[in-house]
Amino acid sequence: MRSRYSAHPDRSRWRVAGYTLIELLVVLVILGLLVGVVGPQIFPYLGRGKSETAALQIKSLEAAIDLFRLDVLRLPTQQEGLEVLVKKPEGVSRWTGPYLKGGRIPLDPWDRAYVYRIPSLSGGDYDLFSLGADGREGGEGENRDITNRP
Repeated sequence: MRSRYSAHPDRSRWRVAGYTLIELLVVLVILGLLVGVVGPQIFPYLGRGKSETAALQIKSLEAAIDLFRLDVLRLPTQQEGLEVLVKKPEGVSRWTGPYLKGGRIPLDPWDRAYVYRIPSLSGGDYDLFSLGADGREGGEGENRDITNRP
């Protein structure tokens, strides 16, 4: 019986398969180059996607506020906030909610609560907005506020 590591001329077939350090380094360099070239092209789309998601969620919240207004004949107060869209307020008999699917108020794409302000400071009935990526009022690009006003 021959040993696995004998000086047999055909011993290459017994070699343990694996990768060399050089092969692994080449693969890592290629991956690094791909991330360096493709990454900057993709990141602007990710930020824009979050802004568009926030705008769609605001439209959904506006629709729920409109349904609340049709039923209760008033807008939610500042003290009630958006919570009245999923939880019946005390002393309101005409409430037929919840007005949002899932029974909860969604967070914006940056995991913060949407801001509901009544009376509006921008000329409408109420303000509804996300503070964007930076979490502060104002800003540009991904940091801009996404509001229910044009």
